[in-house]
Amino acid sequence: MWNPFRKKPLLSEEDTLFQIECYRWLLTHFGGDDFYKEAQLVLPTGDYFPSIVDSNESAAQTTLKQVMKYAGMENWPVTLQVQEEDPNLRVGPTLTVQNVEQSPLGTFSVDENNEATITYNPKLTVDPTQMVATFAHELSHYLTGTAPEPPPGGWENWEFATDIGATFLGFGIFQANAAFNFRQHTSVDAVGWQTSGGGYLTEAEHSYALAIFLRLKGLEPEIAFPHSDVNVKGYLKRALDELDRSNAIAELKEMAYVPRSL
Repeated sequence: MWNPFRKKPLLSEEDTLFQIECYRWLLTHFGGDDFYKEAQLVLPTGDYFPSIVDSNESAAQTTLKQVMKYAGMENWPVTLQVQEEDPNLRVGPTLTVQNVEQSPLGTFSVDENNEATITYNPKLTVDPTQMVATFAHELSHYLTGTAPEPPPGGWENWEFATDIGATFLGFGIFQANAAFNFRQHTSVDAVGWQTSGGGYLTEAEHSYALAIFLRLKGLEPEIAFPHSDVNVKGYLKRALDELDRSNAIAELKEMAYVPRSL
């Protein structure tokens, strides 16, 4: 029966299916005790990320070390490098340079010895949430790149699957909160607004992935709510409600972990 008051699903049917299939893929190749017993919901608090650092470089190195620890990848070989600073697009009170390419927030590469290099944009050091989200994304690249089969839809979907992988590793709050930022900027001769975003998924998509993580791990959402942005909190509630009215979580919990052969 048609119900004009029924809420539209948070995601499209295609995007919802992609999320579920990505979790199937992740649980098959990286699940087991590593996920159900070791993975934790990482929170943006001083308990997880001590703030005693003496330089921007030290902040980045310390943050990456902590992210690797919570991801269970602290012994994976990684070299961290800072990128060159982005050009200053504002050259005067009313003059802005257009069409100048900005550096990515982070990059990942791996050599023939499977040793990784992660680079980061120096502006991340003033945005701890974005920095954690970026490092988690790049480490998810490192992990999921070892899968014996491509993510759902093929390797062309790897970036999207990598974002979900970062949530799978426990960094869903950071991923969702960093998906869209809106802030005021002020100087002696101008006041304005700027937006920025990180990752490949939307706030709603990140929130749905986080909801799956919480239900699979048996965590109460009240743990996440105080640390979630307003939009994320609303999306997360909707995603949890939709998941609870489906069989998705029960089916995911039946996925068998297939250890990788070395």
